[in-house]
Amino acid sequence: MHLLDPIDLGARTAPNRVMFGPHVTNLGDDNRALPERWVQYYATRAAGGCGIIVAEGASVHDSDWPYERAPLAERCGDGWARVATACHDHRAIMLASLDHAGGQGSSAYNQRELWAPSRVPEVNSREVPKWMEVDDIEAVITGFGAAAALAQRAGCDGVEINAGQHSLIRQFLSGLTNHRGDEWGVDRALFARRVIAAARAGAGADRIVGLRLSCDELAPWAGITPDLAPTIAADLAGCGLDYIVVVRGSIFSIEKTRPDHHEPTGFNIGICRAAREAVRAASPATSVILQGSVVDWGQAEWAIGDGVCDGVEMTRAQIADPALVAKLRRDEGHRIRPCIRCNQTCQVRDARNPIVTCVGEPSSGRETEDPIWTTPATHPRDVLVVGGGIAGLESARVAALRGHRVRLVERADRLGGVCAVTGPGKPLVDWLIRECAGVQIEVGTQAVALPAEMIIQATGSLPGVRNYEVAPGAAVFDVLDIETGAATLPESGAVVLFDPIGGPIAIALAERLANRAVLVTQDNIAGNELSRTGDLAPANVRLAQLGVRIERRTLLRAVHADHVVVEDRFTAAQRTIECTALVDCGFRLPTDPLPGAHLQAGDCVAPRTIYEAILEGRRAAVNVERN
Repeated sequence: MHLLDPIDLGARTAPNRVMFGPHVTNLGDDNRALPERWVQYYATRAAGGCGIIVAEGASVHDSDWPYERAPLAERCGDGWARVATACHDHRAIMLASLDHAGGQGSSAYNQRELWAPSRVPEVNSREVPKWMEVDDIEAVITGFGAAAALAQRAGCDGVEINAGQHSLIRQFLSGLTNHRGDEWGVDRALFARRVIAAARAGAGADRIVGLRLSCDELAPWAGITPDLAPTIAADLAGCGLDYIVVVRGSIFSIEKTRPDHHEPTGFNIGICRAAREAVRAASPATSVILQGSVVDWGQAEWAIGDGVCDGVEMTRAQIADPALVAKLRRDEGHRIRPCIRCNQTCQVRDARNPIVTCVGEPSSGRETEDPIWTTPATHPRDVLVVGGGIAGLESARVAALRGHRVRLVERADRLGGVCAVTGPGKPLVDWLIRECAGVQIEVGTQAVALPAEMIIQATGSLPGVRNYEVAPGAAVFDVLDIETGAATLPESGAVVLFDPIGGPIAIALAERLANRAVLVTQDNIAGNELSRTGDLAPANVRLAQLGVRIERRTLLRAVHADHVVVEDRFTAAQRTIECTALVDCGFRLPTDPLPGAHLQAGDCVAPRTIYEAILEGRRAAVNVERN
C-alpha cells in the first residue's frame, strides 16, 4: 500500500505518507503555552500510527495573537519537546508549525494593531491593519528564524511554515493584499523567500523545512490562481524546502479552506498534480503533499499511486479515528471510523471558543480526561438497549466491547434514527452497525416486558409543541416524517418550511424542494446556526441559486389549507403566504421515561446533536456496572 510506504523528507524519513496537519485546537493554556492535554492530543495520533505530525501553528512574533489560546512560539519549547518525544516513541516525525496571521488576526487579545503588507480591511472584523514598516518585516522574519531554532533545540524534526489561510506570508504573495510599491511589493515572493531562508538557518541542515502554500485564493481578479501557483511553488521549493502542502483559500474564501460535506472530497487534486509536476522539474527532492477534505483512505491511496502527490494530509480523518493508520496496517480499513465532514465540533475558531473534538469520537481533545471506554467489565451483565439510533448503537457497541451481553431493540424497521435520514451522518450509522457485530439486534420490536439486568433507554425525541393554529384541512407534516418516508408532500405547489432553529435540516429540505420551498425563519439570515460549521454563506448562496424564497424575521401564526399566516417579528404586521403544505422543522422534545430503565442516553434526555448522543451512549455503557 502506497500510504504505508516510508517517505524521505530532507534528512529525515517518515514511516508512512499520512500527515496529521496543523489546525486550531484551542487546547493551549491562557499563557499561550502548551499543557499536557495539548501534548496528549498529538501523542494519541502518533500512537495510532500517523507518520508525519505537524503541530498547531504557533505565532512567531508577539504582534500576532489570532485567537484566545493561540500558542506563542517562544513559550512552546517544553510542549514541543514532549510531543516530539511521544512521536519518536512511535517512530513518527514531528514538526512545529510556524505562523503569523497578519491582517487576518485579531486585536482583541493583545490590544495591538494588526500587521499586514497593506491596508486591506480584514474581511470578518472589517479592521484596517497597519502597513508594516521595514523594521516590522525584519522583526517577523527574525521571529521565524528564532522559532525554528527553538523547535530544533526542542527535538522537533523540523518546521512547517504557513503560507496558507490566515497567513501573513500568503498576504505578501497575493495581489489581493499586497499593494506595496517598494521591494516587498514589486517582488511579492521576497518575504516568503526570506522567511524560508531564516527558518532553514534556524532549523539547521539536518532538519525538515516545509511550506503550506495556498495555490488557489479563489479570487482570480488579483489573487493566487491555479495558473500562477505551480510557478510560485517551484520557485519557493528551490529555496530549500523539503516539502510543500497544497491548500487553497484567501481572505475572501475562508469557508473554502476546510469546507463541510457539501464540497467534494479531494478538491485540491487538480492543482496539486500541477504543482507537483512543476516542483519536481525545479526541485526533484521536494515532496508535494495533497490536502483538501481527503478523509477516505482509498482516495488517499489512489492519489499517491496516480502521481497526484507524494503524501496525503488526513487531519479530520484522524480526529475522527486516531488509529486510522494502525487499522490500515492490520488490514482493517473497513473498521476506520468515518469522518462525516460535518465541521460541527472540529472547527473551533469561533466566538464560543470551544476545544477541538469530533461528533463521532468525543474523546478527541479530551485524551487526558476521558476514561478508556472499552476497559473490560469486572462483572459482565445482561444489557438491554431500547432504541437503535446513534445513542443506542454506541451504548450497545461499547457495552459489548466491555464484555457485557447486549441486546438492542428498535421499534422501527431500520436503525440509525434521525442521523440515518438527515445530514451527512449515514456513514457513521453504517459504521456503528458494523461495529455492533457482537450485539443481538432486533428491529420492528416494541420494548414491552423485556427483562434485563440493566436497561439503557435511547428512544430519541418527539415533535415539540406547535405554537401556531392549525385549521381543519391544513396539511402539516413533521420534517422527520418527510425524511423517513412516513409521509409524502404534495407533488406540486409551494411548501412552507417553518424553521425556528436555523439548523441544517430545514436548509437541506429547502435545497431539495428548490423553487417550491418557502423558508420561514425568525432570524435575519437563513440557517443562522450554520455559522458554526462554516456553511452559513455557502448555504445561502445555494438557496439563492435554487430559487428558494426566504421569509426572514418572520413568525408562524396559523396554517390553513391553502396558505399560512405569518407575522413580522419586529412590527407584528401579519401577511399570508400561499402554499399546499407546511413542514415543521422546529424544536423536539424527549420521549417519555421508559418504565424500568436504569440509564438514559441521547435525545430522550434532551434533544441535541450527534456529539451528545455518542458521548452519553458511552457513558451509559460504562455506568452499567455502577448501577
